[in-house]
Amino acid sequence: MSKYQSHLIKKFTSEGFLVLNVVKLSVAGYPDLILLKDGEATFVEVKEGRDTLKPLQKYRIDELKKQGFEAYCCHKTKGIIYGK
Repeated sequence: MSKYQSHLIKKFTSEGFLVLNVVKLSVAGYPDLILLKDGEATFVEVKEGRDTLKPLQKYRIDELKKQGFEAYCCHKTKGIIYGK
């Protein structure tokens, strides 16, 4: 887990979210974090440095949004770079 991902987990936890860090799913490309609060789920892909959002990750974010979930990619220096 990156320092930035740890920072986001602490931030979201302080805002009252239950934060699940997705280590490995049977289906590839889903976001790193699942935020649970007030009966709703938000999915967050975490990027830093020169890491880029892959096409499959964009597809998964779009797929989640079509299902009615909030989903986005957050970059350490650029902020939200996809999905919101």
